[in-house]
Amino acid sequence: MQITASTVSLTVDDVAASQRFFTTHLGYAEQAAADGFASLSRDDAAADVVLLARGIEVLPAEQRDQHVSGLILAFTITGIEAEEKRLRAEGVEITMPLREEPWGERLFQIADPNGVIVQFVEWTAPSGPENA
Repeated sequence: MQITASTVSLTVDDVAASQRFFTTHLGYAEQAAADGFASLSRDDAAADVVLLARGIEVLPAEQRDQHVSGLILAFTITGIEAEEKRLRAEGVEITMPLREEPWGERLFQIADPNGVIVQFVEWTAPSGPENA
């Protein structure tokens, strides 16, 4: 098997709201859209995003009423401070402020209007005496 692209499909209540959020704040562009559906992509290594309206009939019956939950859409980026500052300036609520973990992970989180959690991560050298 050779994987040629990665896509995450998210079932949300308001496709248009998530679509606006991803295109306005996260640099995604619409590739296709219809009633209850939007396909978004970027020109870099980010996973494509498909947004499906909850209850849409293209999903199997047992999946139609599920809502995205427990999922974190994480992007590894560079310049994390500048991205947090940009998103704040655009009025995006930072739901988990920028922090640094001892193992070298710097991260913060936002949420789209449907509650989709988006996490930004930048890796640095771990801190602590064992790494000195």
